[in-house]
Amino acid sequence: MSSAVPIDRRSLLASVGALGGSLVLGFAIPLEAARAQASGAGVELTAWIVIEPDDTVIIRLAKSEMGQGVMTALPMLVAEELECDWSKVRAEMIAPQDNMARRRAWGDMSTGGSRSVRGSQQQLREAGATAREMLIAAAAAQWNVAGSECRARNSVITHERSGRSLSFGQVAAAAAQVPVPQNIKLKPPREWRLIGTPQKRLDVRAKVLGAPMFGIDVRIPGMLYAAVRQCPVFGGRLKSVDDAKVAGMTGVRAVVKLDRAVAAVAQDWWRAKKALEVVDVQWDVGENGRITSEDIKGVLKVGLDSEGAGIGRKDGDFAAAISAADQRIEAIYEVPFLAHATMEPQNATAHVRGDEVEVWAPTQNGEAALRAAAEASGVPVSKVRIHVTTLGGGFGRRGNTHDFVSLAVQIAKHVPDPVKVLWSREEDVRHDFYRPAAMARMTAGLDATGEPMAWHVRLSGPSVIGFLPPGHVDRQFQEGFLEDMPYDVPNYLVEHAPRRTHVPVGFWRCVNHTQNCFFKESFIDELAHAAKEDPYQYRRKLIRNHPHADRFLAILDAAAEKADWESPPRAGVYRGLALNRVYDTYTAAVVEVSVSGTGELRVQRVVSAIDCGSVVNPLTVEMQVESATVFALTAAMFGEITIRDGVVEQSNFHDYAMLRLGEMPQVDTVIVTGNGPWSGVGEPPVAVVAPALCNAIFAATGKRIRSLPVNKHDLRRS
Repeated sequence: MSSAVPIDRRSLLASVGALGGSLVLGFAIPLEAARAQASGAGVELTAWIVIEPDDTVIIRLAKSEMGQGVMTALPMLVAEELECDWSKVRAEMIAPQDNMARRRAWGDMSTGGSRSVRGSQQQLREAGATAREMLIAAAAAQWNVAGSECRARNSVITHERSGRSLSFGQVAAAAAQVPVPQNIKLKPPREWRLIGTPQKRLDVRAKVLGAPMFGIDVRIPGMLYAAVRQCPVFGGRLKSVDDAKVAGMTGVRAVVKLDRAVAAVAQDWWRAKKALEVVDVQWDVGENGRITSEDIKGVLKVGLDSEGAGIGRKDGDFAAAISAADQRIEAIYEVPFLAHATMEPQNATAHVRGDEVEVWAPTQNGEAALRAAAEASGVPVSKVRIHVTTLGGGFGRRGNTHDFVSLAVQIAKHVPDPVKVLWSREEDVRHDFYRPAAMARMTAGLDATGEPMAWHVRLSGPSVIGFLPPGHVDRQFQEGFLEDMPYDVPNYLVEHAPRRTHVPVGFWRCVNHTQNCFFKESFIDELAHAAKEDPYQYRRKLIRNHPHADRFLAILDAAAEKADWESPPRAGVYRGLALNRVYDTYTAAVVEVSVSGTGELRVQRVVSAIDCGSVVNPLTVEMQVESATVFALTAAMFGEITIRDGVVEQSNFHDYAMLRLGEMPQVDTVIVTGNGPWSGVGEPPVAVVAPALCNAIFAATGKRIRSLPVNKHDLRRS
């Protein structure tokens, strides 16, 4: 390759002009400081891309990595358009304060709702294409040729007529002076060479070697450690603290008393934990200290018959249709509160120095963490710095609620040194923002052919979006039953009766689809049984008029074909099926189970089909589906948070069980290539597992599972 030489401005502008004819899509990158050099020897071409002299490409990202693979998938989107050497790519998380300082050049930092790819793909591909054109323009100017005569491939720009070439690293500094193109032509899918190919994740090596990357790994010189105990009853407050026994304990620095928590600060976490154990704490738990799970269940039951429920969808006349039905089917379903139970318990490290705050946190939303730290410390947001670490699991727990950040900052205000606040597993399980407990009463009327002519859905449970003003309809609680309902029912009514409890609720992987898909797909199976029809063919028959019926049918058929539904399973094995649409992603699952004579359940196999539109990394998609399957099976089989005297009864993995390695079934993933837009992967497969499992249990035992978890039921055949 030839060496770089100075470029005169006239040649540079001529080359940019020559490129202009091919730039047809409108795009203006929010660079502001795009001409500034990045840290080290690298050169910043756009807000997202830094190129170093050795051709290393650093791709900056605003989405958190919590095991879902975005630190590989998102760079692939950039690299595809940039035409860089994938082996020389590194991903880097941008800091929330930098995003704010540059007027949110990287956009929204919230990582949830399976939005990372679908919400970023256009912006990231355009960023890569913009940088590519700037590099080509700079090289063309050096050679005094038209940019249209040059191409980029594998981090090298080549002049096709002469064969001259320059690496990205050689021309990056000059490219940084190129006027940013305002209209960019993206590569059509048929020209993709990286997108759609299976690629190993960029963080695998670091994880295998145990490199410090998670919040729990943070080490700061002079750092202290804190163990925390929060009021066991939600809504309760600190009444009194007797810390006399802590006096004189080696290595213990402080006992911090907050409104709803007490913390011990020491030289290491074990000393802090042992110190906290001898602190005598009295709590004012109030009326919430009398509440039990049965009380909450009673509140939800009232919601099934209460007046004033919010109507999310109403087609036809349900009352008239149900009275004329040949068969009437009714069932009540219920699901419990569920914890997130991330493998890495909640933690954050904070250092408060006067009016300056610095925080290291595993957060799904760096900007929300920034605001939480500012509020907890009482300083302006501009005085806060957040270092976003890799997350040891998120599932929504570390997204909208940042109590773990606020608590760390509040404790850090009482000591001069940095302090890592690490929750015990017990604190983590007992102070979550739980998946809501919910109930559903499903009522349907079948005509003489067995098809549903009327269907009424009444949901009852607490909203994850908080307080609902009078007259507000919580459509999120009804998701899965609204426009995304696949089945044809001419007289259809969906309602939700909001019910509040003292238990805090929040976003849990796949949110309300997790319970609503269980309700819907279990009930459609009941209707198929009442109609004496095969559950697969019954579903096919009822998917006719939905605007996306073709995609529903394609995903249903893909799962059934892979599972060989039309052929009997081997002796002792039974199948169940479920279907759903989440975030424009279509999923279906077939679960195969066996149940012994003593009622012992064994999940043998899960076939999961997914249509998520364009696929960036098929390997990541498969991993995500497998992850979702483990997560959903765990919840369906064992997951339950119960309340006694206002307190969460579960505390650790002995009573909030996880699916063990030996219990894991074979998972077969079918990726269906759809014609839809880019959509999500991490959450959608969760929803279909529980209903498919319970439908398989019915096939095996003749028993309908209408309440979760499954392990609460006697599965011995009647």
